[in-house]
Amino acid sequence: MRNPGPALLLPLAILVQGPTARAQDLETWSLHGQATTVTQGHGAFPSPYAGTNSLESRKEIRTSFTTTLFLGRRLWAGGELYVDPEAAAGQGISQVEGLAGAPNGETYRVGSPDLKASLARIFLRQTWGLGGGTEAVAPDANQLGGTRRTRRLVLTLGRFSAGDVFDQNAYSHDPRSQFLNWALMDTATWDYPADTRGYTWGAALEAYWDAWALRAGSFLEPKEANGLLFDHHVARAHGDVVEVEHAHAWAGLAGRIRLMGYANHARMGDYRESLALSPAAPDVTATRREGRLKYGWGLSAEQALTADLGAFLRAGWNDGRTETWAYTEVDRTVAAGLSLAGPSWGRPADRLGLAALVNALSPDHRAYLAAGGYGFIVGDGRLNPGQERIVEAYYALAAAPGLTVSLDAQRVENPAYNRDRGPVSIFALRVHGQF
Repeated sequence: MRNPGPALLLPLAILVQGPTARAQDLETWSLHGQATTVTQGHGAFPSPYAGTNSLESRKEIRTSFTTTLFLGRRLWAGGELYVDPEAAAGQGISQVEGLAGAPNGETYRVGSPDLKASLARIFLRQTWGLGGGTEAVAPDANQLGGTRRTRRLVLTLGRFSAGDVFDQNAYSHDPRSQFLNWALMDTATWDYPADTRGYTWGAALEAYWDAWALRAGSFLEPKEANGLLFDHHVARAHGDVVEVEHAHAWAGLAGRIRLMGYANHARMGDYRESLALSPAAPDVTATRREGRLKYGWGLSAEQALTADLGAFLRAGWNDGRTETWAYTEVDRTVAAGLSLAGPSWGRPADRLGLAALVNALSPDHRAYLAAGGYGFIVGDGRLNPGQERIVEAYYALAAAPGLTVSLDAQRVENPAYNRDRGPVSIFALRVHGQF
């Protein structure tokens, strides 16, 4: 799939950004864009049986494509408006089913292979300075260049992704340039509020005080599990999240630690109740009722080890009683990895990444799948329980200014927690352009 986005839009970007690009201390307007295509596939693998949500055991290859414009405008002192129209096409392998750690963060489960446009984000960001020092802000997508105080309050209000504010990680958060797997780009146990495309409506308030940051947010939940429509009865359906962050230096090298807690309220089902209701053929959707609570925590840490090498760690847990509602079916997770820039081999803009992760289920969730139950991501109709283990490696080649070509490989053992299926190797070619 070809990438026409940046080439067609570059002249417009120059017109819009020209006056402000020369005065980077305070941008008034900004226009950035990206286009990403991922061709991903796997060969045949052992599979004595399969269910409705199983990863296809025969060879398959799928291509996804996204393109986004990031428009920004400074409205008043501290006030910024951002609008991001987006278009997507293609599909993930097996319709993004059969793996809790889905292998392509550029795809979502409910979608058409045809190109469709949508409004990804429209939000207002208001910043109030509280003193302290001053730091530079580089121009970037959804970030107007200028300066800001190290002590400040930031309010974000509108439509955006909860992951735009929470659960950040410098080495493992962007599937367009880093690791592709869902369980690496975010903490997999955070069933973060979102529609099937990954966006929601809500508000987040952040308080920065030098090396510390405290964040809190509340967001709309979808009406149905992984659905496109939102439940607007916010008193009974909403997702809340709180996060504390500390920045530090270890031997003069920068690092950050983030600890997050969340609580989701929605009309969810209960795994244990569904088993009691129908032990031979449980259906968690039959037990949905108002007032369900799903809660958990996540840890995200990053640390520069040298000027070119960085390491990261993610870990998470949730109660695993109510059905997965918005993200993916993981109740316990741990992931770690390394990211190495290329100066040592004469390619300073290239990057090499290597990571490993383990996903696991709660006892209730595991018993539900073993009895033949289905979620919206996994379900083989039977289950020989095991941990889902994934290793991912990528090499991102800076082919030209603004253009990166990546080779990616993932090895999955016990796909969808099933020892009877797999292992499977998944390979991808990713082309990403941005301006």
